[in-house]
Amino acid sequence: KMQAKASARYFVKPLPRIVLLSAPQATNLAESIVSESKNVTYGKITWDKFPDGFPNIFVHEVEKLKGCHVVFLACFDHSSSIFEQMSVLCSLQQYAPLSIKIVLPFFPVGTMERVDREGEIATARTLARILSTIPPCRGGPMDLVVYDIHALQERFYFGDSLIPVLESAVPLLLRRLERMAATERGVRTGWQKCFSIGFPDEGAFKRYNPLFTEFDTVVCIKVRQGDERKITIKEGMASGRDIVLVDDMIQSGGTLLECGKALKALGANSVSAFCTHGVFPKQAWKKFVGGPFAKVWITDSCPAQAREVAGNAPFEVLTLAPLIANLIDVEAPPPPLARL
Repeated sequence: KMQAKASARYFVKPLPRIVLLSAPQATNLAESIVSESKNVTYGKITWDKFPDGFPNIFVHEVEKLKGCHVVFLACFDHSSSIFEQMSVLCSLQQYAPLSIKIVLPFFPVGTMERVDREGEIATARTLARILSTIPPCRGGPMDLVVYDIHALQERFYFGDSLIPVLESAVPLLLRRLERMAATERGVRTGWQKCFSIGFPDEGAFKRYNPLFTEFDTVVCIKVRQGDERKITIKEGMASGRDIVLVDDMIQSGGTLLECGKALKALGANSVSAFCTHGVFPKQAWKKFVGGPFAKVWITDSCPAQAREVAGNAPFEVLTLAPLIANLIDVEAPPPPLARL
């Protein structure tokens, strides 16, 4: 009787719900994240416009956000979409969520992080300041999750109300290469020796080489030959190797294509590429069709471009869903017993 009476004085606190909200451009990725998760539910937002073109936004069932962990999957694919999504992010706090986490897979102005001459505007700092104005919720500063941001020093552009969490999509590539080694070559142990990791420049080498310590590496560099600048190898061997070039993003793709052609000319068995963000302004992805690459892997961090290249060789889209799901849906240890 005493034991039963004592146990009645205790209860196990349930884990707070996790609600995922998303920008309209990121709907497919958000649905994939929910399917990969165990404790995440997908909240509904109606994104509309008034006749004058300004946003008319409605967040459904906001009363259910109270006491929840809210995750907002953002997509700043156009400057106008930033205002729409910031309107939501600056309003969620009034519904008393326990915490707010922002997942912005691609930080779009990351390449404009510094000025080289007077008059240029470092728009990366501007966007960081805009995001830093989001009011904190009762859980304190919010996490801002970004995948493979272009320059690591951009973390210092954000204010104290926002904590940048810099993640990488490289684990997706590693899983893909391991699967290829097993299915195509029957290699399950030491599969890293089946591939060499290449870097299109020294910046990519410094950034990503620590993630590929078990691989042979090849570092490319541009050298001047007369009036031309050509790609050559600074370190490593290309002959007879299956090389995967790694970088954070593809814009026009010019340098990456030059590296692919140079490595093939130097005897590489095959050349592929992995870049987290396929930006491809003005449909630059079409340059890669029929080019030197066996595979070009990108993620769905830029949803419109990912949909556009899907099904076009040599492209293969690796979804960020399992990485994000693991990040927001980590199963916490059982909570301690709490007194009533």
